[in-house]
Amino acid sequence: MNAIRATLRLQFNRDFTLDDALPWLDYFAELGISHLYASPLLTAQPGSGHGYDVVDPTRINPELGGEAALRRLVGGLRLRGMGLIVDTVANHMRIGQANPWWQDVLRWGLASPYAHFFDIHWRSDDPLLDRQVLLPCLGGDYFDELRAGRIRLGFAEHAGCFQLHYGEQCFPVCPATYGMILVHAGEGPLYELAPRFAELRGHPQARVLATALCRRLAALLGDGALCERLLGFYQVAEGQDWRPLHRLLEHQHYRLANWRVAADDINWRRFFDINELVGLRVELPDVFGACHAYLLQLMQEGLVDGLRIDHVDGLADPRGYCRRLRRAFRDGTAPLYVEKILAVGERLPADWRVDGSSGYDFMNQVSLLQHDPRGEIPLRALWEQTSGRRQGFDDERLAAREWVLGGAFAGDLEGMAQELWQLARTDLASRDLPLGSIRRALFQLLRAFPVYRTYAGACGRSAQDRRYFEQARGAAEERLDEHDRRTLAWLGRVLGGEPLRAVPPGPLRQKRRQVLARFQQLTPPIAAKALEDTACYRHAAALGRNDVGFDPQRLAAPPAEFHAACQVRLAEFPRALLATATHDHKRGEDCRARLAALSERAPWFAEQVAQWRPLAAALRHPGTPPAPSGGDELILYQCLLASWPHELAEDDAEGLRAYHQRIARWQLKALREAKLETDWSAPVQAYESACADFLDTLLLQPAGRELRGAVAAAARALMPAGALNGLAQCLLRCTAPGVPDLYQGCEFWDFSLVDPDNRRTPDYARRQATLQANPDWPQLLEHWRDGRIKQALLHQALQLRRRWPQLFEHGGYQPLDLHGEHAGCLLAFLRSHAGRHLLVLVPRLCAGLLEDTPLPRVDAERWGDTRVRLPAGLAGRHWQGLVGGHRDDDAELAVAALLGELPANLLTCADEEASP
Repeated sequence: MNAIRATLRLQFNRDFTLDDALPWLDYFAELGISHLYASPLLTAQPGSGHGYDVVDPTRINPELGGEAALRRLVGGLRLRGMGLIVDTVANHMRIGQANPWWQDVLRWGLASPYAHFFDIHWRSDDPLLDRQVLLPCLGGDYFDELRAGRIRLGFAEHAGCFQLHYGEQCFPVCPATYGMILVHAGEGPLYELAPRFAELRGHPQARVLATALCRRLAALLGDGALCERLLGFYQVAEGQDWRPLHRLLEHQHYRLANWRVAADDINWRRFFDINELVGLRVELPDVFGACHAYLLQLMQEGLVDGLRIDHVDGLADPRGYCRRLRRAFRDGTAPLYVEKILAVGERLPADWRVDGSSGYDFMNQVSLLQHDPRGEIPLRALWEQTSGRRQGFDDERLAAREWVLGGAFAGDLEGMAQELWQLARTDLASRDLPLGSIRRALFQLLRAFPVYRTYAGACGRSAQDRRYFEQARGAAEERLDEHDRRTLAWLGRVLGGEPLRAVPPGPLRQKRRQVLARFQQLTPPIAAKALEDTACYRHAAALGRNDVGFDPQRLAAPPAEFHAACQVRLAEFPRALLATATHDHKRGEDCRARLAALSERAPWFAEQVAQWRPLAAALRHPGTPPAPSGGDELILYQCLLASWPHELAEDDAEGLRAYHQRIARWQLKALREAKLETDWSAPVQAYESACADFLDTLLLQPAGRELRGAVAAAARALMPAGALNGLAQCLLRCTAPGVPDLYQGCEFWDFSLVDPDNRRTPDYARRQATLQANPDWPQLLEHWRDGRIKQALLHQALQLRRRWPQLFEHGGYQPLDLHGEHAGCLLAFLRSHAGRHLLVLVPRLCAGLLEDTPLPRVDAERWGDTRVRLPAGLAGRHWQGLVGGHRDDDAELAVAALLGELPANLLTCADEEASP
């Protein structure tokens, strides 16, 4: 199999299985893909549309076709010289009846061999939580649900097991408590089984003995009438006693509770704030082994070539985990990627032994390159005027962090404070620190944390971690009084400031390690919920900058910053993935490209909004507050401008209905994620309905025709500049240092919205039918709206990667000087290796040059005297472009010639001694 050159991300589910990918392998190979990059393939919750809710890591999901289908897919890949990279979830699992490990924990509690697999805090001073798992799954308070008879006892005859049912949920009853049920059977064999089940409690062979007893029980309860009579004693209906069922529940290893108590009381680590996803302790060798044995076996057999680790920051020890995984690989060079959100200036630690991140950082770098810094002031002014929200994005982020700390993560914060307080009591120097002071200092530290997490351990903090922790400490200190600052200083010491190896071996070091790990696992979900899932929906001066891995406080960056990032990546992680679209993006890559053009036309956009708002007045629901709010209305307009399909006319009733369905799903999610007028936990139906009516009228009703036409016209005015940005983005992804990752279907224009919209299965038949070995560029440019020009540009770049793999894997990266009238509207660089040279030239900030031009290409004459300067050693060469050849003049090339027929270009030349 060839080295990794380019990946294609596929989202597998029961509607697009492993076998469903087989017919398109020839197309993927012809396009230039070397590796498929699959969403998680291990067995997930039945019906899962994404695979990140794994319930069984020991087999391939049967809904995807199982291992047999995997072998068929890999066989097809191998015939074409292609490989397979698989996304895997190490941080968490889905709880529920489909998860055998979790069910065993609920059945046996601490006696289960899987009790330590999950990040459960088994010991508690709360008698209702000590050695019990809190299950916040009830729609109301426990007592109300119990008395209403909504919690029921049942019997699974095939397994000989009693179960508790609540709606569609099912919970196992501990076999040691079966005797409480069977004593009501009266004289006979069932009654005689009761003490034998009771003897299981604490018995070293309880699980083995229970299996035989349950078989006997199934045989005795084969009489349906007898079973119903026995269960009837625990049935709670009008006038019947609820106490027997309550006593049985009190003896289980879990406690059923109202779902709303999760934020305050939950005693196990969740994935973010999702009550259905429980954290795993993969830092423990046996847990690591159990969770990865099957995947590693597939790698040993050559069925999987590499892995991408989801949410690596959720792990207790990302460095240790990645290094352990690398050691377990049969092939030490197998690709290993991590999903990691990097802050401004943050570097992925080099000692993790991974090949790089999954590409959010590159996506951000391209976005910054394509935004015009001159748009920042007018866009911010428009936002403040329209929304009435005067605070900047950082203020919104901090407010959102306060919101999630006081809500979704209140219990985690309190649990962390309690552990720190107990730790403080172990040292004379800190035992007088009050719990309240620890709680306040911790709150402010978490509120101010500038990155997803730090990675302190045995050796303390790295220089990078010290910088970020001190930034958080300094900001927290400003909001604390003198006494709490003392506490904050102590937190700084025990949360990584003092190396763990400086603490004598023993229980204290172990406690410090646990507390540090818990703190470092807590900061990532707080950051994600506050930034990605709250602030990015509250503040949208430039909606295209609100995406995963982005810093919305920064609108733009100069080409020099993009060049520097490419050079760092080449030096440190030359095989890192380069993504511009993912299964988690908020907006598709071409939505963002079009929105970037708004930064160039900010005053024009402000004028458009000023014209639209009076037209919208009659559509808006009156009241207090008005619906939609000014901010929600402005976000909606930006979303419509970004995603309006090229071919959609404002009088196309069928097309508008399909588009409306997508926008309506996005709108509801956006409103609830903002958590201002409504949210997921307490939806405000009146506001949501009013916003839905506004959208319905705007897109579908006669009353919205004038506004609809105005928005559609503005979207069409942005389309050429947006398409030009999209083509430049495509070419940069294929030629910059790293490995290009194509998200499914994005070889055509990608105007998808946030999930699940961005996870729809593409029309591969259409894409295969349009692929051309020798593209007709003038014809493609004339019909650019159909997306074939983007596919052709991608195809040509990937074919070059196939022909010159060493240049892209090992070639240098040299920024090229540009001068002349429009030098600021271009980016150029040179990649060279072993006598081969590649010159990449892409436009940026060209909206002004496209005025009155219906095509996503700057007319040649508009480039004027703009030229690209080549290194002296490459003077006098013949360069072959996508269309025709060019010879430089005194080590300079005229941009008008290079981009006269194409939106962007890549040019190649080779030294005479270089092999073809």
